[in-house]
Amino acid sequence: MREVLWRVWKSPSGRLGMIAALIVVFSGIAAPLIASHLPNQIDVAARLTPPSASHWLGTDHLGRDLYSRSLYGTRIAVSVALAVTSTALVLGVILGVVAAYAPPAIERTILACFDIISSFPSLILALALVAVLGPGLFNIILLVTVVFIPQFGRVARAQTLTVKERPFLEAERALGASGPRIMLAHVLPNIIGPIVVLASMNVPVVITLEAGLSFLGVGIRPPLASWGSMLFDGFTYLNQSVWPVLVAGGMLTLATLGFTLFGEALRDAIDPKLRR
Repeated sequence: MREVLWRVWKSPSGRLGMIAALIVVFSGIAAPLIASHLPNQIDVAARLTPPSASHWLGTDHLGRDLYSRSLYGTRIAVSVALAVTSTALVLGVILGVVAAYAPPAIERTILACFDIISSFPSLILALALVAVLGPGLFNIILLVTVVFIPQFGRVARAQTLTVKERPFLEAERALGASGPRIMLAHVLPNIIGPIVVLASMNVPVVITLEAGLSFLGVGIRPPLASWGSMLFDGFTYLNQSVWPVLVAGGMLTLATLGFTLFGEALRDAIDPKLRR
């Protein structure tokens, strides 16, 4: 892993993406320590003001500090992205490996479920599921996780099918290795590389999807700070101040660009063909 990260760092785009991603993650973790105001602190007398000494990035239509709200919005975005990606990765890998080793009937059932979920556009499916279960942080994590499970499942199944018939696994079976040992010691380490790359590439997609749902009013519930809801409020009062849109849009751009560049550099560092 240290060698892979060093290859990522040597790439100019990878270095830029890693720095941007670290800034976003650090901002989310340290938000309570580096925020200048409480995220929901209202100051009607200072509503829609430009950046100043008291409000470094200006205020929104309720006088709330945009710098502090953007930091807490980062916390929400990073938490949702990491929770969705890690949960979808674990469940997708389990289902993909099971599909690769299961009898044909079970394999077809799992793949049919993947096809049904993948047949809908991500945002449309998320909107439909939110309409059933309702908005909220936990529901958003649950619903977006369902949307992304098939991607990890298909990759895990494809990688497992290419690995399970290799000679070194046949040698392990001949030596009496158990099924769980073969799975944990040989199959998973050999399929995890492409899955980790897919996870890093999906983080900005999850962040954008969460922001889109919050922008439409069916995502994170107020008064929790979310980049999507900040964008919506900013567009509502765009003729009075552009700072809410610039702050929320800038943070969203920084996060998606940073994780995308990092994911692409990670893919190049792991894949031997691309590395050459």
